[in-house]
Amino acid sequence: MELKRIGTIYTDLPEKFGLPRQSTLAEHLKGWICFEEPYGDPRAFEGIEEYDYLWLLWGFDVPEGEFRPRVRPPRLGGNEYRGVFATRSPFRPNPLAMSCVRLERVLRPGDAGYAEARALGTRPGSGVILEVSGIDMRSGTSVYDIKPYLPYVEAHPDARGGFSDLHADDRLQVEIPDTILSQIPADKQDALLEILSQDPRPAYQDDPSRTYGLAYAGLNITFRVEEDCVHVISVEE
Repeated sequence: MELKRIGTIYTDLPEKFGLPRQSTLAEHLKGWICFEEPYGDPRAFEGIEEYDYLWLLWGFDVPEGEFRPRVRPPRLGGNEYRGVFATRSPFRPNPLAMSCVRLERVLRPGDAGYAEARALGTRPGSGVILEVSGIDMRSGTSVYDIKPYLPYVEAHPDARGGFSDLHADDRLQVEIPDTILSQIPADKQDALLEILSQDPRPAYQDDPSRTYGLAYAGLNITFRVEEDCVHVISVEE
């Protein structure tokens, strides 16, 4: 099987640190998928606007290595093992991932906002651009396929979720002084609050004196975490 990159997604998160652990957890975090030729052909997207959500199949950016039958999920503190096929670890036989995202807009050449979205791309491309939200991918991630989300067969709200059920509702408070919040563009604030509330730190780190830096939307956000509260210290360009 030969996988073909059909496009690249561009987001406000250029690094792995700070990425939501699953899609839809940061519903305001947006991404723009720019397609390579010939996959941006508008005919390939006829009818896609009839769906609210899409499945994205994409590639983890991890080094190749030996198969690991057991991994240590970060949500378990990095101390407990689970079988790799019982997790969504990136260290898999094939570094493939999938994310369910909300389709916000289908941008075609000439549409308002199309030129701005096209300018985000660092790879050549043409045709349709998809604006999606609830993403969990860093900017520059390769996309290999797109499929519509079908709620009548794919929604199982009563299904068990393994160890992830234990942390499904985990959230931290976030405190950002008004003087700092005003330095963040208004349309980027909600997504930042969602990202920080999920505690971007590695699960095994809990040092209230340690300062962390998060690259987001062209800014460097520094913060500390103390007593289940994220305290934003500064914002710099």
